[in-house]
Amino acid sequence: MTGGGCRDVGVGRYEGGMTTRFGELDDREVPPALCGLIGGFLYWEPGALAGIERIGGYLAGTADPLPGRDAPERVGAGQWTGFIGRTGAIALRAAAPSTRPERRERLLALLEMWADSVFVDPTVRMRTGTVREPQRGAVRDERGATILVCHLRGGIRVLEARTGDAEPPGLGPLEEVEELPRAGWGNARQIRDLVALVRARGPMPWDPEAVVRLAADTGMSRGAAALALAGTPGTDMFRKPFLDAEERRLLGLKAAEAETARVESGRLEAEGWLDLLADVLPADPADLWAPDAPRHLAARIATAWHARNGLRAPIPETSRALIAAQKPKLPAAELCEALAHSAADPLLAEDLDTWPESPPDSGIHLVDATGFGEAPRRMQNLLEDLAALVPTVYAELPAGDPIREGLPTLVRNVRARLDHPGLLLSCCHLYHGATIDDLRAWFGPHPYDGPEPLTVPAFDDGLTVAVEAAPPSYYGRHRHHPRLFFRPAVLGDDARAQRLDDTRGYGGAALLTSVRRLRGDHFTRIVARVESGALPVGAYEANPAASVPDVVERAAKALGLAPDPAALYLQLLALEAPTDRGVRTWNAWTPTRHRKAVATLVDAGLAVADKRARAGRGVFLPGPWAPADRPYRPMETWKAAFLGVTVLRHSGEVHGRVVLDRTLPELFADAWASVERGEGPQ
Repeated sequence: MTGGGCRDVGVGRYEGGMTTRFGELDDREVPPALCGLIGGFLYWEPGALAGIERIGGYLAGTADPLPGRDAPERVGAGQWTGFIGRTGAIALRAAAPSTRPERRERLLALLEMWADSVFVDPTVRMRTGTVREPQRGAVRDERGATILVCHLRGGIRVLEARTGDAEPPGLGPLEEVEELPRAGWGNARQIRDLVALVRARGPMPWDPEAVVRLAADTGMSRGAAALALAGTPGTDMFRKPFLDAEERRLLGLKAAEAETARVESGRLEAEGWLDLLADVLPADPADLWAPDAPRHLAARIATAWHARNGLRAPIPETSRALIAAQKPKLPAAELCEALAHSAADPLLAEDLDTWPESPPDSGIHLVDATGFGEAPRRMQNLLEDLAALVPTVYAELPAGDPIREGLPTLVRNVRARLDHPGLLLSCCHLYHGATIDDLRAWFGPHPYDGPEPLTVPAFDDGLTVAVEAAPPSYYGRHRHHPRLFFRPAVLGDDARAQRLDDTRGYGGAALLTSVRRLRGDHFTRIVARVESGALPVGAYEANPAASVPDVVERAAKALGLAPDPAALYLQLLALEAPTDRGVRTWNAWTPTRHRKAVATLVDAGLAVADKRARAGRGVFLPGPWAPADRPYRPMETWKAAFLGVTVLRHSGEVHGRVVLDRTLPELFADAWASVERGEGPQ
């Protein structure tokens, strides 16, 4: 929008006859005040609030466009139309104590303007839609009006207002029609009362206990619940601090917790938050300042959350911390939701079609129907993360934990997505030296024929799509490699798959390994074990006394031990990293109980007490020790052989990660069987 700006209207009247009230307010800063509640293009030029007011006046028939124009100027990318019938979220943020004063002023100014506009008139019905080729920017008569809001791919977004039953004049055939809500919180009186109360009393009270209750009732993390209660969902769109130090103090969040909450809350897009918070405020805004108001507000948000997402068990903070400690590619909060509630994740619940694209001056990359590569990139990161996390979740979280209980559904959903023929994933790149003739010989002779034509040669053997390297970028700084993509639905054990498995000359084939793991027998047995319900709720699979009590009984009898030291001995035999902290957590042992079990094993000659770098424990199996540098873990040499981990001959160091092919009950049983055969550690 290009009109004279707010500073002009604050001292008189805009050229269109509209009286305004915004004075010297710099409303270019309105979008940051609304971050998380609006999306898309987030730069609004000066005069945005007055511009929205003029649009409302045109729709109401009380104002004309500026001289020389056939329509009111557009404001931003039209995101503000999402506020129609859903100003509750804005009002909540304006009243919240954590909102920065300068942002609160802009929100209050927006609400003041809105309360006097046609957008709260209950007699006017509004809807949005798209038209293909409008000949003008607006049209109006006694039946209502239609205005152009923003340009979209393949059409123009318009806003239509009608005052009766007759169709208002339009700008063309209307497609993708959406009726905008009219009932609910946010009539003119409610908005004016809330603005006056905030100005007179300051922000509403805050209660940390209300945050705890909201988290427990919805399954959100405590941080995300705090953001919801303050109407402050997260977004990546602004480089300014999401929450400054004072905002974090008021919400009771540390910097890392706030960042995690930002990512978690950001998964529900702006439209979703506007819907969720639209009607959670009390009918009488004055009730927000009652002592118990935050708890009542939390209850209403929880009810709205359940209506949208259903009832979900809360994810314990310790479980969230375990996922974060694995340092996954995707945000830990996002992965927790995917693990626990995979049916609610679009990439896990719906098939994805992808194909390679070769834009000018850049390397080959995958896109989907949106024309962007975000969904393919997230899918690939998600598959790699899940392949690594599923065994960890299974082994280190207790039975009954919502993340662990979600594993069966998760694995089935992942496998269903991998079986979709239209999914193409990035396999690896070829090092320099592979020519077009090489690609044709390895993966040809059939050319690739996809939804989008490529600017470089590509060959398709049904499983693999091999794409020649794109030319160097315009600046000549980046040379590209030939790329290989594969269809997981076709991945098997034939000659085509063997070519991909032979990674000599390849780089970056981790995703192929992840797909095979996700489909492998180990994950099938994990699913069966979780679904069996054999492990008592609250117990850990890593505690043999809970997962294989019969094996503990056999070991105790054979070794002449009590159950506790027998269980600890099995953990030392079978677990990659039976740290002191881990053992006490899994076994629900106090430090004293743990020390007694250790002393018994040492006295029996079954273990030795020692201090060793990066071990995290003070008791070890007898025999040689294999140290390790990060990212590998040190362990007894006997255990490395038992778990199938490589130990370098020349240095005796561990060089590899444990990749289990057995469940923990199977692992404990196999370890004890080795001892029974006389093949245990010496």
